[in-house]
Amino acid sequence: MARTGRPKLEDSRSHKISVRFSDEQLARLEAYCEKFQLNKAQVLMKGFEELERQAEADQGK
Repeated sequence: MARTGRPKLEDSRSHKISVRFSDEQLARLEAYCEKFQLNKAQVLMKGFEELERQAEADQGK
């Protein structure tokens, strides 16, 4: 019998972290998510990727 459910991702996201925000920070994050139709995890991952790109660019100077 075939398994049901979501197929496994090639690079599965099996690690979970939590972060604490102030009320103001959370409101700003939620407004950004709504404006750009992204979820909170997507915004935080994109932010981290941007920080990595900036660090690489700074090292190349």
